[in-house]
Amino acid sequence: MKAAVFFSLFLSFVAMPATSPGQSNDGPLLSRAESSHYEETSRYDDVLRFFNELQQRSPLLRQQFFGRTQEGRAMPLLILSDPPISQPREARALGKPVIFVMANIHAGEVEGKEAMQHLARRILTGDLHALLDKLIILIAPDYNADGNEPISTTNRVAQNGPVGGVGHRENAQGLDLNRDYIKMEAPETRALIALFNAWDPHLTVDLHTTDGSYHGYHLTYSIPLNPSANPGLIAWSRDQMMPALTEAMAKDGFRTYYYGNFEGSAPAPGQPETRTWNAFSQQPRVGQNYIGLRNRLTILSEAYSYLDFHDRIEVTSAFVEEILKFSAAHADEIRQITDRADQETIANARASQPPQIGVEYEPKALPQKVRVLVGQVTNAVNPRSGGSMTVVVKDQFTAVPMLDYEFFAATRSVPQGRAYLFPPEARLRAVTEKLLAHGIAVEELTAPLTVGVENFIITHVNTNSRSFQGHHEVQLAGQFHEETVTFPEGSRLVRTSQPLGTLAAYLLEPETDDGLVTWNFLDPCLAPGKVYPISKLKTDARISARLLPP
Repeated sequence: MKAAVFFSLFLSFVAMPATSPGQSNDGPLLSRAESSHYEETSRYDDVLRFFNELQQRSPLLRQQFFGRTQEGRAMPLLILSDPPISQPREARALGKPVIFVMANIHAGEVEGKEAMQHLARRILTGDLHALLDKLIILIAPDYNADGNEPISTTNRVAQNGPVGGVGHRENAQGLDLNRDYIKMEAPETRALIALFNAWDPHLTVDLHTTDGSYHGYHLTYSIPLNPSANPGLIAWSRDQMMPALTEAMAKDGFRTYYYGNFEGSAPAPGQPETRTWNAFSQQPRVGQNYIGLRNRLTILSEAYSYLDFHDRIEVTSAFVEEILKFSAAHADEIRQITDRADQETIANARASQPPQIGVEYEPKALPQKVRVLVGQVTNAVNPRSGGSMTVVVKDQFTAVPMLDYEFFAATRSVPQGRAYLFPPEARLRAVTEKLLAHGIAVEELTAPLTVGVENFIITHVNTNSRSFQGHHEVQLAGQFHEETVTFPEGSRLVRTSQPLGTLAAYLLEPETDDGLVTWNFLDPCLAPGKVYPISKLKTDARISARLLPP
């Protein structure tokens, strides 16, 4: 978006009325959840009004818009920093970790939107101000703003409040924004990934609400699950960060564990337990896995939907608070672990033996059974709609030993290319555009190049008959063959010796389970017997090329 448009948006934001009717700048600053006694959730204007007034109460808050939704709503970004900053280059100059918290990607899951208003208030005007000594905090409180606005008691009816209703899961295009990270079809997604490219957060926290199994936890969480992500980053998350957060939440009185759902039915009396606890997906269409392939830390938060609305806000607030406290206490370590992941990605791509990238995966269980908490629920009537809500029976749960499939393992891998090459054809223009939008460095040849490559000969094109997110997903089968190819001047070159090299390989490999092939960007080029149009370079070559502008 052009600078003049952003400036106009910014002026319209800060010029908004500072207070709602009946609320003065001298009185308590309340979210809509608080002022409605937790019967209602904030609408878009409520969120803008809250942060507009909060800025008047603290000089350490800067407000921006980082894009527009499908229906044209400006997407707010709050920047909390001491000293105050407005630009990514200022963040880099301060040298503090950037922690990004996004809420309301699924606009029926509204706890995060309220929790981040309450936490921002405490950070800027209350007891959590010391966090800004060590951190820069970015907040996108209402990411799916279009989905938020059609609030109705007919959305997510089984959830335990707010009784005044919530928005719906999808954006105005009908897209699930947490399945859009690879294809980037929504304007919200394009704006978000542009934010990642500009600010490069060290840690992203994505706030959700469950809608599945009846477990015994107040909140469940997840980290990157794709094993092609940097192993050091995953190990540090699993061995250091998450155990510390689990312990801190327990001290706060909250039961937490890795996110999952039960597979199988409860056994009949006297029969053995056959249920398992299963994580969701390793595919990078989902935010936590996508961010992991960008070599960055991320935590998915899932408040338990059968807690009441107030308690879901409280546990979400407590979880983000503990994440921020942990991040402040480990600020240097967080910078080091993410820097090291970038360096390792570059070094591995240049090594004599190329790294492997998974193309097929399966769930993997922990070696020993885990005592997973199985909860109890009952029903209650929504006083506004008359509908039935599912309500947790508090502190009534049973610890049941069962296998926990909380990992994924690659069942088949292929060597990652040192680089990928493809000709400057119109039918491949979308490939270049998507790579650049993801922040991946793409070059064009400034002279013809004759080089030995591996080309993939397609034997089968498997197209899913069911539509998902408006697409019929594609999987390829075939074999690689070595040959010498001459690429004309202007051909695209994508090296994997860059921080986003693993993501680039995942997008471009013909057989990955969630790349550009999957989402139909290469359909005109695909048929049995054809050569996949993107070649894999596995050795060093003398190449004359220049970077394309992002």
